Formats: sequence, structure tokens, C-alpha cells
Amino acid sequence: MISILLATYNWPQALKLCLESLATQTDRNFEIIIADDGSTDSTKQLIQQFIASCPLPIKHLWQEDQGFRKTIILNQAIAAAHGDYLIFLDGDCIVQPDFVARHRQLAQAGCLVTGSRVLLNEKLTQELMTWPHWDFQRFSSSLLGTRLSGGINKYWPLKIKFGNGSWRDYKKFVWRRIKGCNMACWKSDAEAIHGFDETMTGWGHEDADFIFRLQRHHIIRKSGSWATEVLHLFHQIHDQSNATQNARRVREKILAKAM
Repeated sequence: MISILLATYNWPQALKLCLESLATQTDRNFEIIIADDGSTDSTKQLIQQFIASCPLPIKHLWQEDQGFRKTIILNQAIAAAHGDYLIFLDGDCIVQPDFVARHRQLAQAGCLVTGSRVLLNEKLTQELMTWPHWDFQRFSSSLLGTRLSGGINKYWPLKIKFGNGSWRDYKKFVWRRIKGCNMACWKSDAEAIHGFDETMTGWGHEDADFIFRLQRHHIIRKSGSWATEVLHLFHQIHDQSNATQNARRVREKILAKAM
């Protein structure tokens, strides 16, 4: 079974769209573990309502809001996962109906997958918030026009899907396209490196650190582009005051390995 570890913080309107998109998956053999970094009761109420109406197994993990501590709640989600394969997803992302199926197709022993995203602009994001329910057919019915008007920044990766192959393999660690909102690995591999580095607090690069340590553990990174794209809702930039320090720490680890 696959476990989807869904990180969220205080945006229930986006989380609703994300959960509704997960409920329409063609591949239904998965569970959802919501890793909540201190959201208020409005998020809890939304989750409870969704659990009552959705047959998928869903677990809500919550920790007190003490700043950006995503690494800690994600490690709790890893420990709670029943699946042997983990997909990391953020609650401000909507997934395509074949999202789980495509990730399952790319899953391979000794490998991790880093997916990509399609960025939505503010106008389109606000429009989707008015929909009573997520509807992928409705969204994709005018996809080219949406791209030409600037509503999304990519078109073809939503229309053309490629399968597995060695061409997806990265030969070395690179920062490019590491997005914690869409990546996957085996639970045993995540546990072998003790999950995320919980000393990395504040927004920024905890996902790159996680990927680097997996690759240092001889796990091959594969690209999930042109297969697993998520729709990333527009939002204001997070507080990045810790981003430079977190990036420096990852670079120090890379340099230490090289030495």
C-alpha cells in the first residue's frame, strides 16, 4: 500500500481541494496521513467532515503551532504510515486523477522520485476556491486557453505523460526540481536515514537535505516530471528568514561528502 503524507498549515480551503482530488484517484490503494503543523480548529473541522464522507483511510496528526516545524510532523507521519511506499504532498496542491497510479508506476527498489508542479496564478486560484467541489474535467476542458491567459505556467506536461525509464535517473545530487510538495520514497529508506533533520526549522531546503541524505545512502533519484505533475495553488511567499541558513547547512553536508 501507498501512504500519502499530506503536509498542511492553516489553509483549509486549499486542503479541501487537495483532499477532493485525492478522492477521485483511479488507483485507490492508498491511505492519507495529514501532517498538520499547528492549524486552527477550522482545519480540524474540515478534516473531520471529509473523513465522514470519504471511504479512504485518513489519519490526522497535529502538533502545536510553534513556528515552521514541518520536519517534526513529517517524521511523525512517516512513523504512522502503514504503507511501504511514501508520497509526500502539500495541502496547497491539487493532484490529477492518475497521480497515485503514476507514482506507483515509477516506484522502484533503491530509488526515490522527485515530481514537479504546475504553478497557478492568483486569479485562477481564487476562481477554484469558489467551486463547490474539485472537478478535473471542468479544469482541463479549457486548459490551452488557461495557459495562454497565464493561469498556469505549463501546458504540455498535463497533456502528455511518459512512462518509466533509465533516462529519468539523476547521475548526481542537484538542487533542481526538488519540491517537498511532490516526492516519493520507500518507507524503509526514509527510516534508514532517520527521516527529516528535525534541527532544520523555519521554511526552506529541508526537502533538499532529505533528498541529499537519501542519495548519500545510495538511493537513486528519479525524475517524476511528465508523469506526476501537481497543480500548485498561488499563495504569498513564506517567511524565508531561515532559508539561507538551511541552504548553507545542506551545502556543508555536500562539501563534507566530497572531501
